[in-house]
Amino acid sequence: MRATQLYAPTLREFPAEAELISHKLMMKAGLIRKAAGGIYSYLPLGWRTIRKIEKIIREEMDAEGGQEIMMPITQPAELWKESGRWAVYGPEMMKLEDRHGREFALGPTHEEMITSLIRSEVKSYKQLPLMLYQIQNKYRDEIRPRFGLMRSREFIMKDLYSFDKDIDGMNVSYDKMYNAYSRIFTRCGLKFRPVEADNGAIGGGHSHEFTVLAPNGESSIAYCESCNYAASDEKAELKVITAEAEEMKPLEKVSTPNCHTIEMVKDYLQVPIEKTIKAVAFQDDDGRLILAFVRGDHEVNEIKILNAVEGALHLHMAEDSAISAAGGCAGFMSPIGIKDDTAIVVDSTVMEMYNAVAGANEVDVHYINVTPKRDFDAKKIIVTDIRMVKEGDPCPHCGKALKMTRGIEVGQVFTLGNKYSKALNATFLDENGKEKYFEMGCYGIGVGRTAAAAIEQNNDEHGIIWPRAIAPFEVVVVPVNAKNAAQLEYSEKIYEELKAAGIDTILDDRKDRAGVKFNDCDLIGYPIRITISPKTIDENTIEVKIRKTGEVYTFNRDEYKDKVCELLKDL
Repeated sequence: MRATQLYAPTLREFPAEAELISHKLMMKAGLIRKAAGGIYSYLPLGWRTIRKIEKIIREEMDAEGGQEIMMPITQPAELWKESGRWAVYGPEMMKLEDRHGREFALGPTHEEMITSLIRSEVKSYKQLPLMLYQIQNKYRDEIRPRFGLMRSREFIMKDLYSFDKDIDGMNVSYDKMYNAYSRIFTRCGLKFRPVEADNGAIGGGHSHEFTVLAPNGESSIAYCESCNYAASDEKAELKVITAEAEEMKPLEKVSTPNCHTIEMVKDYLQVPIEKTIKAVAFQDDDGRLILAFVRGDHEVNEIKILNAVEGALHLHMAEDSAISAAGGCAGFMSPIGIKDDTAIVVDSTVMEMYNAVAGANEVDVHYINVTPKRDFDAKKIIVTDIRMVKEGDPCPHCGKALKMTRGIEVGQVFTLGNKYSKALNATFLDENGKEKYFEMGCYGIGVGRTAAAAIEQNNDEHGIIWPRAIAPFEVVVVPVNAKNAAQLEYSEKIYEELKAAGIDTILDDRKDRAGVKFNDCDLIGYPIRITISPKTIDENTIEVKIRKTGEVYTFNRDEYKDKVCELLKDL
């Protein structure tokens, strides 16, 4: 490829709407262009990177026995209604009707579709295990699409689905995909960490997110340096903090005028924040009131609340009228005196407190000397871990202090069990002729997110620093003055020699000033730049610059190809 033929419209300035550096650089370097909110066109440089990521994915999926297919993007509503997800998936699902009034969805995911396909074709355990995958566009109507490819409404995903005859087989498939994902992101040149994660709307059993470590990542990760435990903040398990036992004092009401926050209460009553109990009130999609209680210095984890309360799919902050109807009082709540039909979830650590402060469900009134194991009605509450992890919390595996970092989720692996096969009545006959449900797993990679995450992790003030494996081109050859026939001819020879050696090379044969071309090389992020100047021609040498380190080497003409190949191995 020659730069004079390449469609790569770089920008002088960052676009005003771009926030993350990956979004800014992908726009400025001419990799993508915005069509609408959360919808982008890939330009040639961006698409080359996408195709290289896809190639790595395909090789690793095929190596583990995956078979590539392609399923419809447009999915009939009947399948989703059969699984029970049509009404509950949420407003992210893009729905449409055809001219006959039949309902369809633009696929946000393909569990229903793949299960329907397999139930009609696979009838015997002899056809298992089976792993099928596709690389295809997905659609989700994000409420606020932002950050370029990080949170878009149309995106490219690799999704693989495994079908096994039993749970042991499902776990084998899970391990295969876990290991394949580790190889994929390693080959892409990324620093990443698999972390325990919540299954979310997909449902099923255990799950791991593959997270690229980056300071601007939208995911928060808790990790332990002692035992390698890692989990997303939504999933992180937390040990119960046991308070030192005290003599239980009588429950008592006290006046707390205008003290409707934990900070106000602790200051007014002159108690440590660790001695207070915080209330957070939610309602689900059906309007059901859900009250959550954590220690005053802790925060409520909404994902854990959803997992704890059966039937709850989405949460929003509760209306004061709903709180009052349940016998509560906004700003002054506790489980004491709340009506029986209210879902009350209490963090396990709260149940270990003695003589604490909690709301009295009256305006400007709190209880003191609250000992939850005595004062909360055990029959009316759910006790479980519902708090958000924070730096310094003890590791659930080894007890050492957890650390926090940021990351970008680029892939996730799930065990589904028979959640979908049972819902869609997908069965096979086992060795004994008995009908059984398939045990399933699903495994997704955001292809565009992987490219964006690579940029978040690899950039400087000049532009992108691509890992060699997913760079649009590995090497760029730049004649300082392409108007000079001798320089251009010399550069053409180098370009052809590198291509013949199997190196993905572009020749910047534009007649622009050298500074303009050098700036574009740094902006786009080619791993190696070869510069051809009058000096290199006179000395029969090659000047090689490494984008990542800025190091410059001069090699003899007869040895440069071997040297470039050696340098590329480390990039």
